Amino acid sequence: MKFYLINTFGALLILIFLGCKYQKEVPPNVIIILTDDQGWGDLSIKGNLDLSTPNIDKLGRTGVQFDRFFVSPVCSPTRAELLTGRYHVRGGVYSTSTGGERLDIDEQTIAQVFKKAGYSTAAYGKWHNGMQAPYHPNSRGFDDYYGFCSGHWGNYYNPVLEHNGNLVKGEGFIIDDLTNHGIDFIKKNKANPFFLYLPLNTPHSPMQVPDVFWEKFKDKTLSQMGSNGPFKTQHQIDHTRAALAMCENIDWNVGRILEQVEREGLSKNTIVIYLSDNGPNGKRWNDEMKGIKGTTDEGGVRSPLIMNWKGKIPQGKIIKKITSVIDLLPTLKDLAGIKVKSKKPLDGISLKPLILNKTVNWEDRIIYNYWKGRFSVRSQNYRLDKDNKLFDMLNDPNQTTDISEKQTEVLEKLLQAKKQWKKEVLVELPKKDIRPFFIGHQSVQTTQIPARDGKAHGAIIRSNRHPNCTYFTNWINIEDKITWEVEVAKAGSFEVIIYYTCMRDAIGSEFEISFGSDSILGKISEEHNPNEYGASEDRSLRTESYVKDFKPLNIGVINLEKGPGTLSLKAIKKNGESLMDFRLMLFKRI
Repeated sequence: MKFYLINTFGALLILIFLGCKYQKEVPPNVIIILTDDQGWGDLSIKGNLDLSTPNIDKLGRTGVQFDRFFVSPVCSPTRAELLTGRYHVRGGVYSTSTGGERLDIDEQTIAQVFKKAGYSTAAYGKWHNGMQAPYHPNSRGFDDYYGFCSGHWGNYYNPVLEHNGNLVKGEGFIIDDLTNHGIDFIKKNKANPFFLYLPLNTPHSPMQVPDVFWEKFKDKTLSQMGSNGPFKTQHQIDHTRAALAMCENIDWNVGRILEQVEREGLSKNTIVIYLSDNGPNGKRWNDEMKGIKGTTDEGGVRSPLIMNWKGKIPQGKIIKKITSVIDLLPTLKDLAGIKVKSKKPLDGISLKPLILNKTVNWEDRIIYNYWKGRFSVRSQNYRLDKDNKLFDMLNDPNQTTDISEKQTEVLEKLLQAKKQWKKEVLVELPKKDIRPFFIGHQSVQTTQIPARDGKAHGAIIRSNRHPNCTYFTNWINIEDKITWEVEVAKAGSFEVIIYYTCMRDAIGSEFEISFGSDSILGKISEEHNPNEYGASEDRSLRTESYVKDFKPLNIGVINLEKGPGTLSLKAIKKNGESLMDFRLMLFKRI
C-alpha cells in the first residue's frame, strides 16, 4: 500500500510538472489592429479633447505605450514594413497604386513566419500590397482574407469586397463588418494559436461614418486648433469632425475585439497591438507637430503604438526610446518564442528588452523615413529633415528652429547616415518597375484585373486622378483600348467576366480581349447605366472617385498560354456615343 501511494504521488507530481511545462509552451495569440490615416493625436489618451477613445485608452493604460514610434509617411510602405521587418524600398514598394504598392514576392511576411510556427492566420481589411497572386494575402501566409486589396475604397456601406479572391457583398458599415470577421475568427480558433491582422481602412477618405457616431460631431465646436493654426475653411472643419467620428467608431470596434478575447478566456494569452499607418490625413490637432500624411516630418511619421499582454508585460509603462514599425516582426517573434529563421536580414530589432526589463543598455539608433525623394532621419534626440535642417526633438519637438550651425557634429553624423542609407538601401529600389501583373497563379482560382492597374489609350480617361477604386470612361473612339502588362503564370482555360456600365445606344457593340495569339469576343446586349453614388453618404467632400454599380458580363472562355505579354481590351464595333465604362475583369481558371 505504501509503495502504491508513493508511486501514485510521484505520478501526480510528474503530471503536474508536465502540465505546467505544457502551459508555458502554449504560444500567445497575436492581434494587430492597424488604422488608416489616423494621426498620433487622434486619441483621447494622447490629449485630444474633442473625442473619446476609452477602449484604446484602456488598452494603453493597462499595457505598454511607445512614445516615439515611427512609421512611413503613407499607407502601402508602412504595411510592407510591418509585414517584413524591413524598409519598404527593399521590398519594391514605391507607390500607392498601379502596381507600385506591391511587395516583392521573395520577401517573407510575418504571416508566413507565424504560419510556419503552427498558427492559424487571417487578415481582414485593406491589404494594399498587391492584388493578384502571388502578391495577394492568400499567397503571403494568410489562410483567410476578407476585404479589399486596393489603396482605398469608394464606398463604406455594403461594399463589394472579396473573400479569398471571390467577389462578395459586404454587410453594413465596412469597419463593423471587418470587425465581425475578426470576432468570428477568434471564436473559431480559440483552441489553437492564431495570428489576426486587422488593417482597418478609416479614417481614410471618403469620410463616411454611421449616423450614431456622426451625430455627436456634426455640429461640434472643436476646442483644439489644427496643426497649422485655426481651421480656415468649412471643409477643414467638416473633414476633422468626420475623422474624429470615424476614430470613435474604430474605438467601439476595438472594444468589441477585446470583449471577445475576454469572453473566450484568452486575454492572458493574447498580445494585442494597436497602431496607425501614417500621420493624419488633414491638418487637425496633432500636438502641434510639423507635418501630416505624406511628409517625412515628425507629424507625418509618428504613430501611436500600444502593446497589451495581460499579466505578461508591464501595465502603464511608457517607453521613450525611438522605435519603428520594422521592429514589430522581430519583437513578436521574440515574445512568442518563434524560431523560424528570416530569409533576409531584418532592419528592425526586437523590443522585448525594452518591454520587459526595468533597466536596459540600449544603444542610440537611427530610423529612416523615406517617400518619393523626401528623406528624413531620426536619432533619439534629433531629426534631420528632407532639406537637411537639424532639429532638437527634446526641446523643439515641433521643428521650429534649425540648429545645424550649432550642432555640426550631430549634423555631420546624420548627413553621413543619410548618404550611407541611400548607397546601401535606396539603391535596391529599381528605377523602372518591370514586374508584370500575374494571371492564373496556381495559388488562386480567380484573378482580378482592375482598371486601376491598366493603361488607357486614346480618349479613354480615368474617373479620377487617384487610380485606386477608379474606372475607365469616355470610350468614344473605336480605335481606343485599355492594356495591362501581364504574365500568365500557368497555361489553361479561363472564364472571363467583365464589369461594365453603358447607355442604351451601346447595345450591340462588340469588343475583344486578347493576349498574344489568344482572343475572345464579347458583345453588349443589355443596357446598364446607373448613377454614381457616395456623395450623399460623405460627411466631407471627397477628392477620390465616386462609385457606381457595375454589371458582370460573362463573355466565355479564353485559352491562355504561359508567359509574359500585353493583355488588351479593345473595341471591334461601337454603337452609339460611347462603348462602355469599365471597372474590372475576372479570370477564373476552369
